[in-house]
Amino acid sequence: MLKDKILNRQAGIITYGMTPPKSSHSTEKIAEIADKQYERLKDLDIDGLILYDVQDEADRTDEERPFPYLEALDPTVYSKTYLNYWKVPKIIYRVVGHNSAESFAEWLKQDAEEDRYSVFVGTSSSKQQTTMKLPEAYELSGKLNDRLMLGGVVIPERHMKKNDEHLRIKDKVDGGCKFFISQATYNVEASKNMLSDYYYYCQENGIEMVPILFNLAPCGSQKTLEFMKWLGISIPKWLENELLKSTDILDKSVTLSLKIFEELFEFGIEKGIPIGCSIESVSTRKVEIEASVQLVKDIKKVIDRKLGVNA
Repeated sequence: MLKDKILNRQAGIITYGMTPPKSSHSTEKIAEIADKQYERLKDLDIDGLILYDVQDEADRTDEERPFPYLEALDPTVYSKTYLNYWKVPKIIYRVVGHNSAESFAEWLKQDAEEDRYSVFVGTSSSKQQTTMKLPEAYELSGKLNDRLMLGGVVIPERHMKKNDEHLRIKDKVDGGCKFFISQATYNVEASKNMLSDYYYYCQENGIEMVPILFNLAPCGSQKTLEFMKWLGISIPKWLENELLKSTDILDKSVTLSLKIFEELFEFGIEKGIPIGCSIESVSTRKVEIEASVQLVKDIKKVIDRKLGVNA
């Protein structure tokens, strides 16, 4: 059970992430999409399903967006209305910046008798006007719903510039976060640097480490690669060359993603850091979505082999 794995700080948690359908779709179309997603993913051995709360992010960068922004259905609505029959735990991303304290409190108090999971997200840019900041959201959650299991966002690449991501983790844990999920990971050095500082900080201060799930997302085209870079995903030059010069960019990205995760997972085992994995497809192309589904199965094999499951 996801709750137990998080609270026991267990390595090897696997989640799958996806964006709800466009809000402009008819209810019939949304139900049809939900059914297709369920059929595609129902047999995967995952601990949780992540539903993203998508922001425009246009003010984060001056570069033109490779794909147009299309407003998606609210992830809570999608979960409760269209995926309620799917009993896998849902982890709802929630952008908190545009919420009033009243509306956010109302959302927090929903289904108070049930175990819920959420990752609170701040604004994508300091330019955005906000009515609520993350610390306030954490505080409200702690006061109003003790059955809401909180997760946080971690950005290893930010650590390369500021060297303080491990301290951000510590502060968010103090705010109530019990686990973390990274943005898409292609920079293994940035991730290991952050993990190393996190490990030694916890060792020196007698702090128990919480699960960190590294996100993996297959890249199947130059257009997808451009979109990943627009999103702020750090892709080292050597790796970008490997992808663009390969005869099969999708296959190459999956192979590289597996190697990256295996290296991070081994590092976690060595240090006792509970590493997990979250998989998604940032593209709506069928071939890339299918590759992400296969990646879940491949990652599961890596985790089981490293942990000696069924050995």
